[in-house]
Amino acid sequence: MTTESLPQKTKEQPTKLVRRFLASHKSPLTVLCLSPFVGLLAGLLCTGFDIAIDAVMDTREGWMSGREPGWEMISLVVLSSSLLSAFGFLLVNRFAPEAAGSGIPEIEGALDGVRPVRWWRVIPVKFFGGVGTIGAGLVLGREGPSVQMGSSVGRMLTDIFRLKDDEGRHTLVASGAAAGLAAAFNAPLAGIMFVVEEMRPQFRYNLVSIKAVIIAAIVATITYRSLQGQGAMIPLPSYPPVPLSSLGLFLVLGLLFGAIGVLFNRLVVMTMDGFDRLHGHKTSRFIAVGAFLGAVFGAMLLFLPKLTGEGVALIPDAAHGDFALTALFGLFMIRLVTTLACFGSGAPGGVFAPMLALGTLFGTFFGMLCGELFPGMDITAGTFAVAGMGALFAATVRAPITGILLVIELTHNYDLILPLLITTLGATMAAQAMGGKPIYSQLLQRSLAKQKAKEAQTIEQDEQGVSSSS
Repeated sequence: MTTESLPQKTKEQPTKLVRRFLASHKSPLTVLCLSPFVGLLAGLLCTGFDIAIDAVMDTREGWMSGREPGWEMISLVVLSSSLLSAFGFLLVNRFAPEAAGSGIPEIEGALDGVRPVRWWRVIPVKFFGGVGTIGAGLVLGREGPSVQMGSSVGRMLTDIFRLKDDEGRHTLVASGAAAGLAAAFNAPLAGIMFVVEEMRPQFRYNLVSIKAVIIAAIVATITYRSLQGQGAMIPLPSYPPVPLSSLGLFLVLGLLFGAIGVLFNRLVVMTMDGFDRLHGHKTSRFIAVGAFLGAVFGAMLLFLPKLTGEGVALIPDAAHGDFALTALFGLFMIRLVTTLACFGSGAPGGVFAPMLALGTLFGTFFGMLCGELFPGMDITAGTFAVAGMGALFAATVRAPITGILLVIELTHNYDLILPLLITTLGATMAAQAMGGKPIYSQLLQRSLAKQKAKEAQTIEQDEQGVSSSS
């Protein structure tokens, strides 16, 4: 019987091999099939987010156009901005605290398995809360909410299709992050590289995961361009290649931005701690902070519009040289304060776009100053503006390649790759030498530390309750 059973087992082996092969490749195939739907839904959601914010801003501009800012208009704009901002703060506080800020640290924590993704509450809160705070004129960007909503879409599809494989769930969350950034900035390469480079400690790189990320970013970008057009998001002239003799100045600019980036990251954490002490995590105080910020920036929309909003519209004006040296430095310092105040408050909104505006302002300031100091170098201040955008991003986020790709895709200035490389390299090296850490890693560690302290306090209170009752 033993000798008769051997051929039978031999005949069954190919079948078992096929079944094992199909079983091992079922999940990757499912992930690749779901990734374009992640890109499509994330693209639609983030593009709709963009359209909704523009609609709020256009409505307000319609009120203000062609009219003197009388008391009725001032009251209307200030009150509407205050209510919009308070609404965003209310949604975050009551329904989804993890939707505060950019949300990118939450996604990095989810990819690392230390934070949950509650997509059913994050998506609506981030969408409508972000429309409220960004539409109110606060200095916040759209990219953070887009990344978090995109990742939440990825997790939503894994739940709907009951994907149990941990690797596949991880991949689709990362694909959603790439799709969200691609749709937010119309920048597919930057979206892909953001996941691969900035999220490298959490992202599980393999052939299936990178394919899924690329597919989702492509589909999200196609979706965005189908609805919003294919033009550059930041319209700047195509600058010629910079003189080789001026490349050393770009390295100096990068070193300066390295120091600025380290200082900026520390100030962000200090500002967040200050707002935590101010409102004490009490709902009424948290909403009051939002209402106050909305009222302040509503008034600034009427009288100081350059200091409000994400700053993308300010970038072309600065790069074209529309401001004097003192005005550029003043705008940089004031917008630095307003960026810290808005982002540190816990409002739902990102910091990418405000950082790009800050980088442009200081880069243009540095370029114009070098033009006066070295008149024989044929310096164009706009090239330093473009380099500054990538340098501040690299110094704070610590993702130089992502910063370079993002700036190139936003401005279509492909001839400035070399100065961008030099400036971002200098910024990254200086930030590392000064002991600075990436902003989102700091914010994730801060969030986890707060969660751990809260859990320890809860356990201590429970123990005290048990001991008192006994």
